[in-house]
Amino acid sequence: MGHSEPPLLKALGPGLIWAGTAIGVSHLVQSTRAGAGYGLALVWIVIAANLFKYPAYEAGPRYAAATGESLLHGYRRRGSWAIWLFIGLTLSTMFTVIAAVTFVAAGMASVLISDAIPTGGWSAILLGLACAMLGVGKFRLLERFMTAMMLLLTVSTLASVLLAIPSTDFAGMPLWPPLPPMEKGHLLFVAALVGWMPSALDTAVWHSLWGLEKQREEGIPLTPRGARFDFNVGYIGTALLAVMFVFLGASVLFGQVDEIPTTSAAFAKMLIDAYTHALGEWSRPIILVAAFSTMLSTTVAVTDGFPRALEGAVGQLRGVEVEGRTWVYWLGLGLSVLVAQAICMWFLGQLGALVDLATALTGLTAPLFAILNLITLRGAEVPEEHRPSGAYFTAHIVGIIFLVGMAALYLYARFIL
Repeated sequence: MGHSEPPLLKALGPGLIWAGTAIGVSHLVQSTRAGAGYGLALVWIVIAANLFKYPAYEAGPRYAAATGESLLHGYRRRGSWAIWLFIGLTLSTMFTVIAAVTFVAAGMASVLISDAIPTGGWSAILLGLACAMLGVGKFRLLERFMTAMMLLLTVSTLASVLLAIPSTDFAGMPLWPPLPPMEKGHLLFVAALVGWMPSALDTAVWHSLWGLEKQREEGIPLTPRGARFDFNVGYIGTALLAVMFVFLGASVLFGQVDEIPTTSAAFAKMLIDAYTHALGEWSRPIILVAAFSTMLSTTVAVTDGFPRALEGAVGQLRGVEVEGRTWVYWLGLGLSVLVAQAICMWFLGQLGALVDLATALTGLTAPLFAILNLITLRGAEVPEEHRPSGAYFTAHIVGIIFLVGMAALYLYARFIL
C-alpha cells in the first residue's frame, strides 16, 4: 500500500459505468411497467431487490480493491470449475440481455430520429455504433459519456416525479403487494422484475474489471475506501432512480393505459408522453435525448461488458492475466452482436416477451453468482478485514436466500401454476 489515498471524487468512474448498465431496461421498462400496472404496490419489491442484492454486487469492487485482482482471478483461485461455471452462466444470458437493451434503445431512436427506419434496422445501427465506440474510445470515453447521460436522465426523472406527485390520487391505487395467491401472470412479472433489478449479477465481475482498468489507464490507485465510495454512489443512485420510475409510472400511467405497448417504439412514445405530461411539452426533446442516450449508453456498456468478462475468463483458464483487448474480446463482441441482432428480429412486436425472457434468465442465474461471490470473498487471499463476517456475512446469506426464493417463484409460476 505504497500509494497515498487519492481524493474520493477521483475514485468515481467504475460505479457510474456500472450504474449506466443498470439504468436501462430494469428502470425505463420494468419499473415503469410496475408503476403503470400495479400503482405503488410493487415499489416495496423494488426496494427489497436492491437491498438484498447489495452484498453480491459489492463483492466485485471489494475483492478488486482488497487484492488488486479481478473477481475472475478470485474465481480461478477457487478452481477451474468456477471459471467454467461463470462462462456457462454468462453465455446463458448475454445474448438476450444485449438484445433486450438494444431493442428498447431502437424504439427510442425511432421516436427521436426517424420512424422511417424499422426497429430491426435501428437495432443493427445501434449495435454497429456501439462497436465503433468501443473500438475508438476505450474506457475514458465510455466513462464520460455514460456519466453525462445518466445525470441528465436522473435530473429529468426527479423533476417529473416531484411535479407529478401533487396531482396524483395515491388513495385510489394499491400501495401494498396483493396477498397470495397471485395469478400466474403477476407472479411471472414480479420474478422478472426482481431478476434484473437493478442489473444482472454478473456485472459484479465487470465492476472489478472496470476498476482495475481505471487504475491502469488513469494511474489512480484502487483502494478499499475509494472503491466502496464509488460503488455506493452508483448503487444507491441506481436504486433511488428505480423507485422514481415506479412513482412516475404510477403517477402518470396507472389507470390510464389498458395494456403496455408491445412494440419498443410505442413503449418509448408512451414513456416520453409520461414525462411531458408531468413537465410540459417543452421538455419533450430534452427527455427524448436523455432517454435515448441512456439506453444507448447501456447498450454500449453491456456490449463491452460481456466480451470483456469472457476474455478475462478465458485468460484465467490459460493462466494469463489479460491487459488490453485480445482476439477473444473481438470474437465475443462480434458473436454477441450478431446473435443479439437475430434475437431482436425474432422478437419484433414482442417487447414485453423479450424483456421478461431476458430478466427471468438473469434471475435464474443470480443465486449461483451470489454464492460464488461469497465463497470468493472469503478466500485466504483476501485480507481478513475485508472478508464478510458478522452482520455483513449474514446479509450475504439473507440475500442468497432471497434470490433462491425469487428463482423458485419464477419456476413455480412458469411450470407448475
